[in-house]
Amino acid sequence: MVSPCAVFGSEVTPEMKFGITMFPTDKSIGVIEMAKACEERGFASLYFPEHTHIPASRATPAPAGEPLAEEYYRSLDPFVALGAVAAATTNLRFGTGIALVAQRDPIVLAKEVASLDFVSGGRFVFGIGFGWNVEELADHGVAFKDRRAVVQERVEAMKAIWTQDEAAYAGEFVDFPPTFSWPKPVQTPHPPILIGGGGGPKLFEAIAAYADGWIPIGGAGVNKNLPALHEAMEKVGRDPAELTIVPFGVMPDPGKLAYYEESGFQEVVFRVPPAPEAKVLEILDRLATDFC
Repeated sequence: MVSPCAVFGSEVTPEMKFGITMFPTDKSIGVIEMAKACEERGFASLYFPEHTHIPASRATPAPAGEPLAEEYYRSLDPFVALGAVAAATTNLRFGTGIALVAQRDPIVLAKEVASLDFVSGGRFVFGIGFGWNVEELADHGVAFKDRRAVVQERVEAMKAIWTQDEAAYAGEFVDFPPTFSWPKPVQTPHPPILIGGGGGPKLFEAIAAYADGWIPIGGAGVNKNLPALHEAMEKVGRDPAELTIVPFGVMPDPGKLAYYEESGFQEVVFRVPPAPEAKVLEILDRLATDFC
């Protein structure tokens, strides 16, 4: 079954594509089976989130409420999982939704992102976030109050590695002398960098400073926040028309999807539970029938 996604089961609508996000775990459908199923059903993209671990103290409550879902404890490393996705598919775009940059070494992460983009022929999307779990960040040596500044420096350092033959960076949290690193990403100047999170001044300042777009988690309140995001872009001399906005983890409601399409968004991502293969394929079949 190969069918490009359309809107509301009508003819193909190139302006609007649909993707899938799921926590890949040791109990859910395999990542290779998941990737092939998404591509066969005509979905445009597949995203995997990240948590390196969940501290047993559970001192930081989950933003979506407790108890914290089991998949947070059991999630696969997204870069390893996406390497399998790259090998198992031909046209499917794939990415992190989201990667916790503050918890990763920037030199290694730059290599991982560039390698995934290289082996896939330029299909990687770099969704990133700041992290909400205070203890998880602390275990990686990052203070919660510093996480935004850490992420910015690490992204800036990675951009240098991706775009320069001999890259160096000197900051408060990242500092390395001139260095060589190949491969470079296939996409130029680098894979799209989309920051996930709820709308607000700090998030929009970050997007304007060093990202290519926004992943509004849940997809709520997007349009009411667009003027503030556009203002942040214009403040630093960037054109808001350059932005990529991907409503993420949204409910498959035709009215909401029509609203997103009218707003000019080119991609919407549905959330699928990390269930066994039979259940996930049933959900993907239903989504493909309704929207592809």
